[in-house]
Amino acid sequence: MKTVMSNKLFGMFALLLVAQTGLAQRSSFYKFEVGGGLGMSNYLGEIGGKEKTERPFVWDMKLNQTRWAVGGYARYKMSNYLSVRADLIYGRIQGADSLSDNRGRVGRNLSFRNDLLEFSGRAEVYMYNTNDVGGKGWYRVDFKSYVFAGIGGVLHGPKALHNGEWVKLRPLTTEGVNYGRVTATMPIGVGFFFTYKRRHRFGWEMGWRMTFTDYLDDISGVYADPSMLPNATSIALANRSDELTDAQRPHIANYAPGQKRGDSNDNDTYFFTTFTYGYVFRGKNPFYTQHYSWLGGRKGRRTISRVKF
Repeated sequence: MKTVMSNKLFGMFALLLVAQTGLAQRSSFYKFEVGGGLGMSNYLGEIGGKEKTERPFVWDMKLNQTRWAVGGYARYKMSNYLSVRADLIYGRIQGADSLSDNRGRVGRNLSFRNDLLEFSGRAEVYMYNTNDVGGKGWYRVDFKSYVFAGIGGVLHGPKALHNGEWVKLRPLTTEGVNYGRVTATMPIGVGFFFTYKRRHRFGWEMGWRMTFTDYLDDISGVYADPSMLPNATSIALANRSDELTDAQRPHIANYAPGQKRGDSNDNDTYFFTTFTYGYVFRGKNPFYTQHYSWLGGRKGRRTISRVKF
């Protein structure tokens, strides 16, 4: 009796091992994926914010300034626990002092929008995996959650609305500073995805972008001397507190040249939150290609060599 039970247990274990091995081999074919995403963006910097002075991370975020983001990606699976991915994302961030709860910022009266084009590469580490969502034994849907970190670059150009037109701020040097159009960025974040029948992948992720510039919003240092600015438009957009009436402007801050306009101690950051769809391509296992390529319908070829004397 014990022998029969042992044989049954051994048989069940062997079947389970074979099934898992076959599943791993089959999933190893599906390594390369391309896809796209659509979502939202937001920003943290000197413009807007809540009642206190500038605070890092999400504590100073204005949700009503959330805008769009769209992009594409390519992912390659290195192992069951690691993938690498390249992203190209186009998104918009914006902010306005008029929406702030801080009276000093309201009186400063600055605003901007900036369209970002980001290219980055990153590594994804999977924290939790399951090949059988729901535990039904069908293995049609799998699930993975991950953390990621990487490095990239972003092309940007802040603008401000002036006399009904969006004016580029970088050429105006509103603080007397010539900053670049490209800056490095470091994306970090979390995400997850479901894969249906090993080909169709649906996911969501949130990523925070640290940058190496404080000029995504065209603000960082102090008010410039108007006589040092290039033209009348630059002077008008460098200090917009005069556009407010006395009733609108709180008399608690000094907006004169040389006074604080921004905070150069912290660089600007931004967020992307996206929903994604990807298509996974089926590759070929080297062992399969070497020994069983004839199963794919390709006839074997006989190599004929000429004998030389």
